[in-house]
Amino acid sequence: MSAPAPPAVVDAEPLPRQEEVLTEAALAFVAELHRRFTPRRDELLARRAERRAEIARTCTLDFLPETADVRADDSWRVAPAPEALNDRRVEITGPTDRKMTVNALNSGARVWLADFEDASAPTWENVVGGQLSLIDAYTRRIDFTDPVSGKSYALRPDAELATVVVRPRGWHLDERHLTDADGTPVPGALVDFGLYFFHNAQRLIDAGKGPYFYLPKTESHLEARLWNEVFVFAQDHLGIARGTVRATVLIETITAAFEMEEILYELREHASGLNAGRWDYLFSIVKNFRDGGARFVLPDRNAVTMTAPFMRAYTELLVRTCHRRGAHAIGGMAAFIPSRRDAEVNKVAFEKVRADKDREAGDGFDGSWVAHPDLVSLAMESFDRVLGDRPHQKDRLREDVDVRAEDLLAIDSLDAKPTYAGLVNAVQVGIRYIEAWLRGMGAVAIFNLMEDAATAEISRSQIWQWINAEVVLDNGEQVTAGLAREVAAGELANLRAELGEEAFAAGNWQQAHDLLLKVALDEDYADFLTLPAYEQLKG
Repeated sequence: MSAPAPPAVVDAEPLPRQEEVLTEAALAFVAELHRRFTPRRDELLARRAERRAEIARTCTLDFLPETADVRADDSWRVAPAPEALNDRRVEITGPTDRKMTVNALNSGARVWLADFEDASAPTWENVVGGQLSLIDAYTRRIDFTDPVSGKSYALRPDAELATVVVRPRGWHLDERHLTDADGTPVPGALVDFGLYFFHNAQRLIDAGKGPYFYLPKTESHLEARLWNEVFVFAQDHLGIARGTVRATVLIETITAAFEMEEILYELREHASGLNAGRWDYLFSIVKNFRDGGARFVLPDRNAVTMTAPFMRAYTELLVRTCHRRGAHAIGGMAAFIPSRRDAEVNKVAFEKVRADKDREAGDGFDGSWVAHPDLVSLAMESFDRVLGDRPHQKDRLREDVDVRAEDLLAIDSLDAKPTYAGLVNAVQVGIRYIEAWLRGMGAVAIFNLMEDAATAEISRSQIWQWINAEVVLDNGEQVTAGLAREVAAGELANLRAELGEEAFAAGNWQQAHDLLLKVALDEDYADFLTLPAYEQLKG
């Protein structure tokens, strides 16, 4: 079979140095990935819809009977971790703009999750510029000078830099600026993976590391199998030894929580761990059980802590599963953004972060995430106390853990209930995040928390769920579409007053308000907020 034509760049203004990323050979590699794997991607997306319909019909989930032998077989393990990924006690996350690239690599964290997904709005400039940032980092051609403060940032010596783990976009997102000969967009996941792997795999191997990835939004072991097939082909195609790629899978969907062992099994030659992606996990619960009645109604987002019984079940099962199979268990995000002006806010937040990281380290996790460099040392202390000089604690098998299907679905075990303040916060976060996203910003500090697409998804999904479940709030009001519109109008007026007429008009506030209400109020629930938002994203 002849090689497919390279994908065409469409509806995109030329960018400085884009020819260094979009080489003929790199685009030919992406075209081959697209030809081989997009049809199966499309089948798996259709399967998601079928499974969601079955959940709507039964309002339940269970471990798969057809893969019981995989779970029962004690003999298999994932491949040993490469040295560069053996100690992952603190990982920092963030987009791949030049400032974040330098700061994350210099942060003191062991790993940087270089994010093309939820922390990055997929403008063409972010997609291509992010690839350039990583190429320049590996060739030590990157620096950054803040145009406001004048402060300059440069890389520390190589030995002090974090190991990079790239997170490509999820399977559901396409890249509209790269299309095949039929005009079909290439999946964003294959664009992000393909360009990064093509340009950097050998360079990383030569430096004693390798092409490492975080896989987002996985909903089944069959989707993990597809990624494994991508990895095998990519390595063979470029003459790289199989098993060089390492992948950490985010268990951030309720369906994937029932298939953790199978996901590791499918990727076992390339797997390095699982991560407890807590915010998307809550979003997935609401999305899948949104019409399941009062039993599945989540209270305010901030009231759902990791000590909630169903969240404890999920995280403890993750640790047990990983360690049983020789994989790293990586904990959830500390999203707090330290205030430069309010020491008391920092004190209270730091105590919560410390308690969260102490709990994770005590539960057996091998590492955890932070969103800000100022939290690296705090999280490091929690894991240092437990790990000492050991790189991880995979020897803690957590055989005391026995999690059943009903434990993962015990959403109604929480005493907390939805509140009016929670509704207001969901609207505030939704509007403010979407507005920034439409300006090309995927990671946004809102009320001292780093918000990304996952938290915006929770916000709009909870509004949808509370309306459709006819939830009555703590003030006695029932959540209706009318109440949501009233709160949103109030937030828009507050923003206009806070920003001033000129700044308000210069932003995307009305557009963000309208989009939030569309995805929160439409009878047909959009699977992902970023799908209709991408249609409105410029660039």
